[in-house]
Amino acid sequence: MMRSALLRLTALLALGFALGGCWGPKTGPEDIRYDREACEICRMIISDPRFAAEVRGGPKHKLHKFDDIGDAIHWLEAQSWRNDPEVEIWVMSMKDGKTWLDARKAWYLPGQISPMDYNFGALKTKQDKVLSWTQMKKAVIEHGLSSRCARPDLHSGGDLEHKYNSTDEK
Repeated sequence: MMRSALLRLTALLALGFALGGCWGPKTGPEDIRYDREACEICRMIISDPRFAAEVRGGPKHKLHKFDDIGDAIHWLEAQSWRNDPEVEIWVMSMKDGKTWLDARKAWYLPGQISPMDYNFGALKTKQDKVLSWTQMKKAVIEHGLSSRCARPDLHSGGDLEHKYNSTDEK
């Protein structure tokens, strides 16, 4: 009888630990429902898998989806938690549109036709004429927010952080 109770207690503890993992913060990229989900910053439908990007971070480690790495960069720059080392940034490989890459480790080929005209495609390996994450990010920020963003409040100047910030991230 004591052995039976001990086995039940062990099983309940194991179940508790297993379920506890379900409630912890998620990590990594998630699938995008193309032609159904909208970009976090411009609200346009995400339709080209070769240029999709995701950012996971903030107080709840929430996932945010984007149609172009440029939009992801501009959106993240407006977040108070942008420099948190726990922030994850993912970008889709332009080669197959199926492989998520760590955006900070990817290489970026300029001159691509991307949804929001930032015109960078992500690659897993270094090639001729590619830019590092730091170089690409600098170019995107210098370029400014895409004119394709259908959010006039983002183009009027001023403090972007106060103009655009997810309500659940404050």
